Amino acid sequence: MYANVIIEYGNKAVDREFTYVIPNKYIGVIKIGHRVRVPFNNRLIEGFVLGITNEYKGDYELKEIDSLCDLEPILNEEMLYLGDEIQKEILCSKISIYQAMLPKALKAKHDTNIGIKMNRYIVSNVSKVELNDYINNCKYDNQKEILSEIIKNDRVLVKNLNSGINTLIKKGLIKFEYEEVNRYQGNVSGKYKIVKLNEDQEMVVESVNLDEFKPYLLYGITGSGKTEVYMELIDRVIKKGKTAIMLVPEISLTPQIVDRFMTKFGSEIAILHSGLNEYEKYDEYRKILSGKVKIVVGARSAIFAPLKNIGIIVIDEEHTSTYKQDSNPRYHARDVAMIRGKYHNAPVLLGSATPSLESFARASKGVYQLLTLTKRAGHGSLPKIEIVDMKEEARYGKFILSRILTEKIWERLRKGEQIILLLNRRGYSSMLTCRDCGSVIKCPNCDISLTYHKSSNTNRCHYCNYSIKNISKCPVCGSSNMKDYGLGTEKLEEELNKIFGARVIRMDMDTTSRKGMHEKIINDFGEHKYDILLGTQMIAKGLDFPKVTLVGVINADSSLNVPDFRSSEVTFGLLSQVSGRAGRSDLAGEVVIQTYNPDHYSIVYAKDHDYYNFYQEEMKIRKTLSYPPYFYITLVNITSRDYDLGFKEANKIGEFLRKNLLTDTRVLGPSMANVFKINNVYHYQCIIKYKHDEKLSDVLKKIDDVYKINPKVDVSIDVNPIRV
Repeated sequence: MYANVIIEYGNKAVDREFTYVIPNKYIGVIKIGHRVRVPFNNRLIEGFVLGITNEYKGDYELKEIDSLCDLEPILNEEMLYLGDEIQKEILCSKISIYQAMLPKALKAKHDTNIGIKMNRYIVSNVSKVELNDYINNCKYDNQKEILSEIIKNDRVLVKNLNSGINTLIKKGLIKFEYEEVNRYQGNVSGKYKIVKLNEDQEMVVESVNLDEFKPYLLYGITGSGKTEVYMELIDRVIKKGKTAIMLVPEISLTPQIVDRFMTKFGSEIAILHSGLNEYEKYDEYRKILSGKVKIVVGARSAIFAPLKNIGIIVIDEEHTSTYKQDSNPRYHARDVAMIRGKYHNAPVLLGSATPSLESFARASKGVYQLLTLTKRAGHGSLPKIEIVDMKEEARYGKFILSRILTEKIWERLRKGEQIILLLNRRGYSSMLTCRDCGSVIKCPNCDISLTYHKSSNTNRCHYCNYSIKNISKCPVCGSSNMKDYGLGTEKLEEELNKIFGARVIRMDMDTTSRKGMHEKIINDFGEHKYDILLGTQMIAKGLDFPKVTLVGVINADSSLNVPDFRSSEVTFGLLSQVSGRAGRSDLAGEVVIQTYNPDHYSIVYAKDHDYYNFYQEEMKIRKTLSYPPYFYITLVNITSRDYDLGFKEANKIGEFLRKNLLTDTRVLGPSMANVFKINNVYHYQCIIKYKHDEKLSDVLKKIDDVYKINPKVDVSIDVNPIRV
């Protein structure tokens, strides 16, 4: 018998199945989905069995499968089906999809050493009467103590073996007993109280049919109680004997969501997100595989959780860009959810206070069923929002904190209330410049300036992680007249401490890099150990702090000035979401938005909590410029370490696309990517805009086939990219 195996190999040119002989000892044992070790190019590598056949029609001698990696298949029938469906949609290698589905311990990767952790106990191997008899006649105190402990507790955890244990084992009086340990231990704070749904929430819950596949979009303003709706629907699904997946966009949201879910559902939950180490992920994944849990809560990759009999998939904050993976395979969790929803005949519920334009357009056309929550749950009301024109403030020398925001921070501190400040740029300053010659300190590997981080006294590249110690002299002219420009969270933290002397905690990529720091910062702020929470966009969504009555946005233009067609949508969403952190209890909330563009429609509509009019305005622009949701977009990225070769091949690809696609399809470029050089690799791109083009898939496949055997030029295809 023969097996068709797809292998984990770095070269895209070998993204196909290879045939191997199944050794006699494995006939009837190896199944489709099994992970196996096979010989390839004079070494052993791992792969997955995708087919088993009795015939081989080739004309060369086959090699045998070397060994079986696991007792049970790793890829089940649904995962194999998902691999096929996703590959059709996004034109990536199939092995990359399967690898994305699995924790590191189960990926097809040789020499991964992640095992199961077991606790070892000693238990009695005879009756308690015999143990007591032995104790009465024993002259060794250490043996007496061990047996007395066993009589008292039935079993004793063994931390270190000693001579007493070894002797008692040899005499047959005691034996070892092993129990698997789960290395992830979720904490329940006990603060969350299960609440009764209000009339609007009940209406939404009753509108969802749990017995068929259907996409729903829940548009609910911030604080309207969307999470309670999710939990009620999941509770109903569990009572039907089914399972559920709950996705959140940021691991910063996970602690509060997990707290709520564990309070309501107890141990029926598994957690999957990047904040877990590989050992914890493996344990959580095995819990899911074994059927011990009914609910999986996690970030993007949790959409692949191997649950059976799924009854609902919920995607919270569905508009968030983190649901799209920005490296191969470039899947969107929302698209995978739709495939799995159809497979299990289960509803898919997308929720947001600021839905993506694509989702809201689908809901407007009836592709998704629109559900709405227009009032805050409980007694809270939407916060009052004030826009501050920083051009005016600059006349008074106020470049960081406006006069009104400073005054309102003082007011909240006097009242013992809390403040959240959003600045969507980490680091101390955005660039270091020579005031004499104008030189900017740039990354030698990337087409971008280095960011100064004062805490480590380094200038760092946020693309390739290149860093140098801070410099006092200009490397171009030798001048000592160096000045840092721009504002990052680190510099703002220093400014806040200087002005207010309050308890400030910073939450960004730098302060949350260590394990458990997301949870610690959120818990500490929730317990009012700090007065001000300062952070990047990770603090903007989903967090719920009753004592927060003031939110300040330090530079609303940082997302508005990004050269991307979604910049207005991102800005509106970010401002609306962070504004929603204020006034979520009985205390009234206020928001101050600092901007140099006070009349921009995304900022004006965010001030008025007016999603509908923002949607209408933005849709007009998208229609005029032929952007989604009126047109689909596919991005062809061409990269090379050779500038001239990359330019030449990018032009070839642009011409090939124009000649072979339908005349209605628009091909823009090739052009340089927004960040042209990253880690000494040059990036070109072609943008394809289309409504329907049956030729597109075949044309892109031809390009991919040509360049996957080219060692000097790499081509990657991004279907429905988040940024262009």
